[in-house]
Amino acid sequence: MKFIMKTDPVKLSEEYFESGYGCAESVLMAIAVSQNIKSELIPRIASGFCGGMALTNGLCGAVAGGVMAINLIYGRDNNHQNKDINYQKVQEFISEFKARFGSLNCPDLTDCDLSTDEGKEKFDVLNVHKKCTQYTVEATRLVYNCIKSI
Repeated sequence: MKFIMKTDPVKLSEEYFESGYGCAESVLMAIAVSQNIKSELIPRIASGFCGGMALTNGLCGAVAGGVMAINLIYGRDNNHQNKDINYQKVQEFISEFKARFGSLNCPDLTDCDLSTDEGKEKFDVLNVHKKCTQYTVEATRLVYNCIKSI
């Protein structure tokens, strides 16, 4: 697989996130653009993964977006293809993100329960968006490193 670098995906993911796209959308879109992958499904396929799985206190959206981005490059096209390289790259990404931030889950990373009005207010008052920018940017950087290291 040939790695294509058309634009800096790390900077692009930050720009997307700061413009109003969610964490998962931003990571997925930035990697797709950097690899010249176009689909009407991007970013729509990532939308429900933002905000800790649609504000349910689940997996960090930046992590989910990272896994989807890796799947764009290493995912299977049919059931006869091997999943080993995909799984290896996803495991590498998840391990590095968790080592860097200590968790993969939105409430652990944000210290907010986004399923409640109080948690959403805390998110706003404490400007946790800034932390989420960091998670988005770092997830993109980690994915970029995973996909270029083949």
